[in-house]
Amino acid sequence: MARKNDGKTYTDDRGKFAPGNPGRPKGARHKTTLAIEELLQGEAEGLTRKAVDLAMGGDTTALRLCLERIAPPRKDTPVEFELPPMETAQDAAQAAQAVLLAVSGGSMTPMEGASVMALVEGYRKTLETSELELRISALEKAK
Repeated sequence: MARKNDGKTYTDDRGKFAPGNPGRPKGARHKTTLAIEELLQGEAEGLTRKAVDLAMGGDTTALRLCLERIAPPRKDTPVEFELPPMETAQDAAQAAQAVLLAVSGGSMTPMEGASVMALVEGYRKTLETSELELRISALEKAK
C-alpha cells in the first residue's frame, strides 16, 4: 500500500518508491553543481589561461586536459563498407553475411560489425513490417 511520506514522494510500507514516482524534475540541477557554477562564473578565461600556462610549463595533467579540449577522443568513426542492397527482409540475411565476412576477414572490427549489424537488423524489421502491412491490406481487400 502506497502512502504519502513527506508530501512530495510516495513510498510503500518498506520505504520503497511506489510505481509512477516521477523522481527529479527534468532540468533540475544538483545544488552542488549550482554552487560550483556560481563560484566559477566569470572565471573561465582566467582558469583557461592558467591551465594553458601550466601545460606549457610541463604540467602533464594540464597538458592532457588542454589536448583533450583541442582534440577530444573520437567516440564514433565512419565505417566504409560495401553493403548489398536490401529490398526485402530476406536480403538482410545476405547483408548480415557480408558483415560477418568483413569482420572475420579483418576489414572491419567486431565493434564496427556490431554497429552495422544493428543498422541492418533495424532496417530488416522496417522491411518486414512493411511487407506484413502490404499482405494484411491485400487480405483485407480480398475479403
